[in-house]
Amino acid sequence: MKAELSIKEISAMLANVSLPSDPFFLECTKDKRKGVQELVQKWNRQHDKVRLEKERFETMLFYENELRTQGFQYISGIDEAGRGPLAGPVVASAVILPQDFYLPGLNDSKQLTEVQKNKFYEIIRTEALGMGIGILNSEEIDRYNIYQASKKAMLASIAGLSISPDYLLIDAMELDVPMPQKSLIKGDAKSISIAAASVIAKVTRDRMMKEYAKKYPQYGFEKNMGYGTPHHLEALKKYGPCPWHRMSFAPVADSVKTQL
Repeated sequence: MKAELSIKEISAMLANVSLPSDPFFLECTKDKRKGVQELVQKWNRQHDKVRLEKERFETMLFYENELRTQGFQYISGIDEAGRGPLAGPVVASAVILPQDFYLPGLNDSKQLTEVQKNKFYEIIRTEALGMGIGILNSEEIDRYNIYQASKKAMLASIAGLSISPDYLLIDAMELDVPMPQKSLIKGDAKSISIAAASVIAKVTRDRMMKEYAKKYPQYGFEKNMGYGTPHHLEALKKYGPCPWHRMSFAPVADSVKTQL
């Protein structure tokens, strides 16, 4: 190690090193200075973190890679958000990703922070080969039931794709469609395509709920996203339901009885 290089300079140079076999990195490992050895350890930790994330990502590409070896090209991941809330729509998304897509950290949207979800949402929208969104409002959920409404939202998201998929990877659902499909329990944690669809559906729905909150602030939709939190349930008892509530859901129906 050249004596004229300071710890700060070495730190800056290590930021551009990507492999442990890099000559400069190997030279750093031999430097006896405590500060340099701390930099080496920090680099090793970061390198291990990146490697493990790549391995996790590759694991979540298992189904996509297997399908591509069978000749399928446009594989769409499909997921929905909003089956459990007492208010708001159910939103589904269908996403077709390019074969070389790589987005470190992408996972089931429930495992991500709001900052991560919004960041990934923009990247997926930009890089996806195709993206479709299906939305069924609370009245339609009451009409069909939440299970059938979720299916209809998924079908609408497929119809919204600019490219026709030749295979579907669906989170815990089977659809009546002509193309082949595979239903994966907890698919948003097993398939990158489904994880991407999960993020698109979740962010889309959350943004809608935040808009509804502006008109009906008493329910706290911007925080609970329509789920039955204690604050939301108290507001239901006090104010009754608003037009975005699902009247077929028991806590909402019960709140109407208390208003009578």
